[in-house]
Amino acid sequence: MPHSTSLIALLCIGFVAAFALGLVARRLRLPPLVGYLLAGVLVGPFTPGFVADQTLAPQLAEVGVILLMFGVGLHFAPRDLLAVRAIAVPGALAQIAVATAMGWALAHYGLGWTHAAGLVFGLALSVASTVVLLRTLEDRRLLDTGQGRVAVGWLIVEDLAMVLALVLLPALAAGLGGGGAGPAGIAAALAVTLLKVAAFVAVMLVVGRRLIPRLLAEVAALGSRELFTLAVLAIALGVAFGAALLFGVSFALGAFFAGMLLNESALSHKAAADSLPMRDAFAVLFFVSVGMLFDPRILLAHPLHVLATLLIIVLGKSLAAWAIVRAFGRPEATARTIAASLAQIGEFSFILAGLGVALGLLPTEGRDLVLAGALLSILLNPLLFAWAQRRGAGQGADAAGVPGDLAGHVILVGYGRIGSHLAGLLHARGVPLVLVEADRDRAALARAQGLAAVHGNAADPRVLQEAQPQRAHLAILAVPNALEAGEVVARLKAANPALSVLARAHGEAEVQHLLAQGADAAVLAERELAHSLADMVLATPPYRRPRVAPG
Repeated sequence: MPHSTSLIALLCIGFVAAFALGLVARRLRLPPLVGYLLAGVLVGPFTPGFVADQTLAPQLAEVGVILLMFGVGLHFAPRDLLAVRAIAVPGALAQIAVATAMGWALAHYGLGWTHAAGLVFGLALSVASTVVLLRTLEDRRLLDTGQGRVAVGWLIVEDLAMVLALVLLPALAAGLGGGGAGPAGIAAALAVTLLKVAAFVAVMLVVGRRLIPRLLAEVAALGSRELFTLAVLAIALGVAFGAALLFGVSFALGAFFAGMLLNESALSHKAAADSLPMRDAFAVLFFVSVGMLFDPRILLAHPLHVLATLLIIVLGKSLAAWAIVRAFGRPEATARTIAASLAQIGEFSFILAGLGVALGLLPTEGRDLVLAGALLSILLNPLLFAWAQRRGAGQGADAAGVPGDLAGHVILVGYGRIGSHLAGLLHARGVPLVLVEADRDRAALARAQGLAAVHGNAADPRVLQEAQPQRAHLAILAVPNALEAGEVVARLKAANPALSVLARAHGEAEVQHLLAQGADAAVLAERELAHSLADMVLATPPYRRPRVAPG
């Protein structure tokens, strides 16, 4: 194959293989990312057949990380980051210290490596994957919850700590390897790194806060959809690249700050929607690139070493994070979410391990163990997350304020932008209402406003039962995800076949899906908006029908 087509081959074969195996994984009731990882193994250098370009894949995957962190920043205001600093900063640092100590102990006492190798190995096991954590939170609608904000804040602190580690590692290499760099060189490197990070944050808060929203507003005023989409991508990629080039911080951190400052713009929702397709596509390439690095032979050559590494990642880190969160007095649900979120490793782990090998600090076996631990922990993470959520659901739904003898009421699923307005209108007109909301903070807000609210996922039968569907008159699905809404519709109809169910949709296909699941009607938002605008036009004097005098 000509060298000039390596990028095309990687994109075509990578996406096709990821789609095919992701579809198989979904059919087997496994997370699609399992298929993406296996697709990477198939196109990697350790399996027969086509071998993708190993220099291009990680770079394309990095674009996915940039766009993903940019999207997270669009939903994460500076006040959200400050709100969780009391637990995210000390919690993340303590968890990194515990995980690093466990990795060092395994490397030094179990494998006979040097202290330097143990330190690098432990650091590589201590940091979670940005892509995996955020994708998991998004899939379970936890990203905008209190638990999700703590997890994202924790992740940002970990990223900052790894930026420092990457800058300090070359300075530490001489001292740890016996070259005698000395404390002065280490202190100087640390000071320079801190100054660079502080300078980047200052520039973003002083200049970026004014410039980025204004730039996007100016482009939006031109009325060109293509230019607006290009502006969003230019801001995300440009700020990320500039942050790495000028200040030495990670691409992901730079993109996150760009999105976080753009969050203050009225156009942030449109920016998030426009970047979503590319973000999803490049996130798939991230998982493919991880699979390409994995050499399955290590599972046979060093099975006990792989198992010990995996236990540190999945059990050691999780238990440490759970204990730290509980020690800060946070609820059990938050502790479980953080513990499950961090039970995997990813992109920073690969970078640290690769740098350690290049500096002569870490043996190549250490890099292979990190890759094996990453692949296996990413495979297990969705299962661990699902177990944690089932454990929480098994403890019962939080249904404070729901009368036991309630009947003839309306069940409203979702208290977001649409649900909150609808709930206010119905409550003001005296309609008996029970809200079901997965976000604990939103459920608490609804209760504070006088509504009966059940906290939990409506797709869980035990949660839905707390809303008493068997005695309800009507149910309304205000959640935006049609697949999730369809599952809830089916459960509502199973509990009460006579119950009338209304749902929202964003396309004809979603309407048909919801109706097929048993919904009595599905409201297509765009169509209703068109009818409302048409009514307003026809109410204006030029088009208003003349009144007919009574005969």
